[in-house]
Amino acid sequence: MNILVINGSPKGAGSNSYRLTTAFLEGMKQELQDIQIKELLISRLDIKPCLGCFSCWNRTPGQCCIQDDMRQIIQDLLWADITIWSFPLYYFTVPGPLKNLIDRQLPMLLPFMEESEEQVGNGNHPSRYDMSGKRTVVISTCGFYTAEGNYDGVYSLFDHLCGREKYTTVFCGQGELFRVPELSARTNEYLSYVKQAGREYGKGGISAETQELLNQLLLPREVFEACADASWGIDKSSAKAGKNEPAARKESDTLVFTRQMAALYRRESYPGRDLVLEMYYTDVDERYQILLGKDGSHVYTDASLTATTKIETPVTVWRSIAAGEIRGDTAIMQGLYRVKGDFSLMLKWDSYFGSSHAKAAQTKAAPSQKNTNMSIMLIPWIVLWTASAIHKQWGCLISIGVCALVPLIFYRNKKTVYDILTNTLVTGISIVMLAGASEKWLLPLSFLIFGSMWLASCFGKWVPLTAHYSLNDYGGEDALQNPLFLKTNHILTMLWGILYLLTSAFTWFLMRTPVSSLTGLINSVLPVFMGIFTAWFQRWYPAKVARGR
Repeated sequence: MNILVINGSPKGAGSNSYRLTTAFLEGMKQELQDIQIKELLISRLDIKPCLGCFSCWNRTPGQCCIQDDMRQIIQDLLWADITIWSFPLYYFTVPGPLKNLIDRQLPMLLPFMEESEEQVGNGNHPSRYDMSGKRTVVISTCGFYTAEGNYDGVYSLFDHLCGREKYTTVFCGQGELFRVPELSARTNEYLSYVKQAGREYGKGGISAETQELLNQLLLPREVFEACADASWGIDKSSAKAGKNEPAARKESDTLVFTRQMAALYRRESYPGRDLVLEMYYTDVDERYQILLGKDGSHVYTDASLTATTKIETPVTVWRSIAAGEIRGDTAIMQGLYRVKGDFSLMLKWDSYFGSSHAKAAQTKAAPSQKNTNMSIMLIPWIVLWTASAIHKQWGCLISIGVCALVPLIFYRNKKTVYDILTNTLVTGISIVMLAGASEKWLLPLSFLIFGSMWLASCFGKWVPLTAHYSLNDYGGEDALQNPLFLKTNHILTMLWGILYLLTSAFTWFLMRTPVSSLTGLINSVLPVFMGIFTAWFQRWYPAKVARGR
C-alpha cells in the first residue's frame, strides 16, 4: 500500500493541519500492513504556475514544458494508492502554492471532451492514466470557530477533481488552538478522534460515530472567538482607529495570556456573586484583575477592584501549569506560587476555567461514573456498635442483615477495599458475639480494629482511607495525583484513626458501668464533632499551604 502525503501548508511540518494528518496516519498504520509513505512538502518544492500553453496536450503529450519538480510529483501521484491532501484554509480555498500543483496536473488529462455519470459540472476531460482504485483524503484546519459553511470552495474543487462523495474529508475549525500548549488536553483529545478515524479508514471507512466526534467544536463559539481576539494582543475597542489616529498599541504577552485565560471562564459556573481574581506575575511585575460575573469575564489592567482571590506567581510557572507541564497542586506544595483570600475558587478551578465545557458531543453509550460512598462503609459499624450495645442477640442479627444488604447498593456506587473489609469484619464480630463471646470485650475490640484500619491506610504506598471517599468532590480519580489532596486526607485519616483507638479504651471502661447500654449513643458524640472539624479542615489546610505557610 503506497500512501502519498501532500503537505500544502507554507508552515510545513509545523502546520496545525499537519498535526491532524500525522494523527490520521498513525491510525492507518495500526490497520494497514506493508505500507510505504512518501511526503511532499510543497513549500520546499519548485512548482511554477501553469502557463496555459497546452503544450502537454498537443506538442509533448503528457509532458509539461516547464522543467521543475512537478514532473516527479506526477509520478508520485501515479505511484500512490492513497493520496492525502493536507493544508490550511486560505481565503476559503487551498493555499496558492498548492493551487499551482493542482493546476499543473493538466498533463495527467487528455484534451478531449467527455461526459460521465460521475461528472460534476458541465464538461470534463478523461484521465490519461488508469486511476481506478485510488483513494483520496482531504485534511484541513481553518481559523473560524467551525468548519461548517467555510469549505464550499474546497468541496467544489475536489468534487471536480475526484467526483462528488468520491473522497474523504477531515475538516476542523479552530485550528489555531493546536499550537496553544494551555489547551493541549482538549486538542490531544481531538487528535485521538482523528487517529481513530485513520484506523477506521484503514479498515474501509470512517464510522458515523467517529465522524460526529470530528464535527464537534473544540471550544464553544463565544469562548473561541474571545480567545482568538485576545491572541492578537490588540485592544479590540481601539483597533479601528481613524487615518489620523495612532495605531492600536500592542499589549504585553502576559496581558494577552491573561485575557485568553479569562476567555475560558464558564458563565454557567457563576456562584451567585461576582468574583475578582487578581493575578500578580512576580517575575515581570505585572498585575491584572479578572472579574468573573454572571454575564462573562472582564480583564482590568488598573487594579481598581477589590480582589476576592489573589495569586502571586511567576508567569513562567503559571504558563507551565496551564500547559500541563506541572500540576498546579504540585506547584503549590513546592511553594512555586501563593494564593491569598478566598481559596474556594482554587478548589473549583476546573469548573470555572476547565476546557471540558468545550466537548459538544460525547459517545452516547458512555456510562455514568459511579462514586464511592463512605456511608456504605460506616453504616454496618454504627449499627453494630449501637444495636448490640442495647440488645446483644438482636443487635448482632441486625448487623448481619445490614451487611447482607450492603452489596445490593454497589450497583449504584463504586466499592472500595474498605467496604468489602467492613462487611467481612462486622459479620465476623457479630457471629462471634452470637456464639457467646462477651460484648464487653468484642465491642472495644471492634473500635480498635476500626481505628487500626484507618491508621494502616496512612503507611506505605496506601492511599489514605478518607481520600477514597472525598475524591468525588475533587475531580474523581485524578485527585489521587494531587499531593495537597493526599496530604490533607493523610492528616484527617490519622486523626480519625487515633480517635477510634481512644474510643476503644473509653468503650472498654464504659461497658463496665451501669450505662453500658448507652455506649453506642455516647460514642457517637465525638465523631459528630470530628465530622465538623473535618469539614473545616478540608477548607482551611489547603488554603494555609497555598498562602505559603
